Amino acid sequence: MQTLLLLSGLLASPLLINAAAVPADLFQSATTTIAGAEAAVSRPPVGTHDGLAASNTAASPFPAETTAGPPPPAEKPVKFAPIHNPHFGPPAAGFEYKYFQEPGESLELGHYDIRYFHGEVEYEEHRETLRHLIRSYLTVFQHLGVETWLAHGTLLGWWWNGRIMPWDFDLDVQVSISTLRYLGENYNRTLHTYEHFDDGDQEARSSRPTKSRTYLLDINPASATLERHQGLNVIDARWVDTSNGMFVDITGLAERAPDYSPGVWSCKNYHRYRTRDLFPMRRSEFEGVPATVPYSFEAILREEYGEKSMVATHWQGHHWAPNLKEWVKDLEAQ
Repeated sequence: MQTLLLLSGLLASPLLINAAAVPADLFQSATTTIAGAEAAVSRPPVGTHDGLAASNTAASPFPAETTAGPPPPAEKPVKFAPIHNPHFGPPAAGFEYKYFQEPGESLELGHYDIRYFHGEVEYEEHRETLRHLIRSYLTVFQHLGVETWLAHGTLLGWWWNGRIMPWDFDLDVQVSISTLRYLGENYNRTLHTYEHFDDGDQEARSSRPTKSRTYLLDINPASATLERHQGLNVIDARWVDTSNGMFVDITGLAERAPDYSPGVWSCKNYHRYRTRDLFPMRRSEFEGVPATVPYSFEAILREEYGEKSMVATHWQGHHWAPNLKEWVKDLEAQ
């Protein structure tokens, strides 16, 4: 059967979720439809590799002397075991290897995965690419029954109008550390296909989707340790657009010092939250699909960005248009 959820907001079409009764091995072929856009999840049986598969090293874009960076997608989910991989255990002699690699250190180039980078995405395409990144991510995770919530600048965009801020270069979400471990053991380096309509093609919405994108879920092996070390692996996982390298950053929250600081959750990048600020989570929507946000979202945003972030109407070459409820690019910046 199909469950029909009517969304009041950005999409005029309903969200259709394929809720047919399925056997225990649910995700051999799972499909979720967003207003005619499908996100198909292929889940092969769980692999039995310890650490990174050596057979993937040759296909890596990194020089051989680095012993490869993140390997390409595997045919099966690859379990990670950093204790068996010298690059992802505790730093030896002050050395820590950075798992996720970017093509540059600038604000722009630092937001692409080097494995799939072919050049910077133009402003006109940038937001559309991010929109499909977050729609596909949220839809697939909902279908997998995995709890995740919006964070940082993505949460701020949700607060303003339920959309991505047009100057953002990436997206941020969070999960619990136990969820992160579950993803690493069952879905590491799996590919997910997402079919969608061209955003500007309204006439095609009565037919089949017109475009397809493939995303990689890649879990950083260093996520298995709670320590920050040198800070090179504060990002625990990524949802990567394989057509251009843009991504969703995924970080795991844990009670890292429950003995002397109970009820305080944090990531490796020193963002701290109280249990009562996170839970119970609130159900909402973002970019037209169901999304989850922390319970005390305004308190979290004030602490991270300050009161100004919620009242300033001019930012990063854009201004807030109240009649449109949208951030619009300034004429002089175009």
